[in-house]
Amino acid sequence: MRTPVIAANWKMYKTIAEAEEFAREFMPLVKDTPGVVKVVAPPFTAIRALSEAFKGTDIRVAAQNIYYETKGAYTGEVSPEMVKEAGASCVIVGHSERRQYFHETDETVNKKIKAGLYVGLGIIFCIGESLEERQAGRTFDILKRQVAEGLRGIIEEDLAKVVIAYEPIWAIGTGLTATPEQAEEAHSYIRAELKEMYGPQAAADMRILYGGSVKPDNIDTLMARPDVDGALVGGASLEAQNFAKIVKFKRG
Repeated sequence: MRTPVIAANWKMYKTIAEAEEFAREFMPLVKDTPGVVKVVAPPFTAIRALSEAFKGTDIRVAAQNIYYETKGAYTGEVSPEMVKEAGASCVIVGHSERRQYFHETDETVNKKIKAGLYVGLGIIFCIGESLEERQAGRTFDILKRQVAEGLRGIIEEDLAKVVIAYEPIWAIGTGLTATPEQAEEAHSYIRAELKEMYGPQAAADMRILYGGSVKPDNIDTLMARPDVDGALVGGASLEAQNFAKIVKFKRG
């Protein structure tokens, strides 16, 4: 039985004070949800404050990005060791906004996954197709390439520290959501690819999250699908009450 993961990606929202206020409101709302892995990814500036606020709870803090070098003349970048020291236990890698706006490639995503694993960070590895790619019937081709290239050189032992997040780009921040059937189809395909790469047990153990306009009113139908193991939540995670409702989804 795969333990579901519900992760918040705050993107470039919330000051340290706002993050601390969120934590004070959110913690009592989810104190009785032991069967769900809860993750919050704030901006870099709030990682330390949130990790302190969540101390003693089962809520984890993630970074939204890392660089793949440990140190050097890379102005503006943050290393895996730095986010871990600040209190992050995992990191989001390959988000579509990083690929789109900051020109990340499958190669750099792969380097970041390896760098994060090297220092002991868990990985939330994002993949997904654009609207044009879906309309052209290329969804599976895109997912196949992203999975193969992103996980290139990752051994099965390390795969256990990776969670995959399927995010159809056309559904991120648009209000559009993949239907439960579309999400299940994509997740099932990803799992089949993992089976080819790593074998049936590793594929069966992999948690695959859905991301793309997840809200309290659609989480239950998404989580009812057998290959949907959780969610990577954007805008709906910024308000504690809303995100708590998503964490407390009803499955089937």
